[in-house]
Amino acid sequence: MANPRSGNPAKRAQHAGTAPSPATARDWIAASRPRTLGMAVAPVALGTAAAFNAEGYHLGIAIASLLLAICMQIGVNFANDYSDGVKGTDAVRVGPGRLVGAGKAAPEAVRNVAIGFLAAGALAGIAVVVLSGRWWLLAVGAVCIVAAWGYTGGKQPYGYYALGELMAFLFFGPVAVCGTVYAMLGRVTDDSIALGIAIGAISAALMLCNNLRDIDTDRAAGKRTLATLLGRGPSKALYVLLMLVPFGILWVFSYALAYGFVVFAVLLLAGPAMVIVVTSRTPRDLITALGLTGMTALLYGVGLAIAIWGGPAGFVGA
Repeated sequence: MANPRSGNPAKRAQHAGTAPSPATARDWIAASRPRTLGMAVAPVALGTAAAFNAEGYHLGIAIASLLLAICMQIGVNFANDYSDGVKGTDAVRVGPGRLVGAGKAAPEAVRNVAIGFLAAGALAGIAVVVLSGRWWLLAVGAVCIVAAWGYTGGKQPYGYYALGELMAFLFFGPVAVCGTVYAMLGRVTDDSIALGIAIGAISAALMLCNNLRDIDTDRAAGKRTLATLLGRGPSKALYVLLMLVPFGILWVFSYALAYGFVVFAVLLLAGPAMVIVVTSRTPRDLITALGLTGMTALLYGVGLAIAIWGGPAGFVGA
């Protein structure tokens, strides 16, 4: 008799006497996790604004970098769906259902979609390299693709060793912001490093909130995340700290920007998110916090980018 906890999730469903309905277009869109796309848009917006402030703005590189970030984000989301699904980690979920884990789509189909988006991201990365003429950035792109697949894929996925938040911070923070600036200027500015840390902290907070929601199911599946290692209380405290770091950085930058203080309005989203996380008692409580955190990343990044574009010529770090 086949083991219902191994192999193809669709076969496990058949073994259990259920027949999951095929994935609809809405299911595929949901599997791309649109709420996480702010993590892709925000760092590119900040990097482009920082480069513009340093008089090195390049529209073609900006567009290619944005396509690269979005494709990589969607690609890693589908890769996560595939890898966690075939490992059985998504057999029981509190949040939005997954394609493979729910048996709604063949693992091979989800894997191929993930590869397709990662390949599209690679093409966008090549466009960045061609437009900038900085060919060694191909190596950086290769590392990004390996990191995207290695989150939950392969024999030693780093997402199962409590490194998800660190990688989210690095790749959707300093790497994305500074990489965009470097592609346009051929150098990294001081303000791009600070901006990378700011948006990277929100990206790490989003990852931590997601793992905090899944803490019980991850423990049951043997998936070691930072939340499972720290526990609920310390994870909640770390989430709040990560969410406050960007606004501390914003406080410094806002003195040099004509409209910098306006970006503090994003606290209207970040504040409730922190309250929800701290007071949460069930995993479902954190679903709203995830959405608010994703919107915080998007509005913080785009809002601060607009403020930089409209700021005075004496903006620090140029």
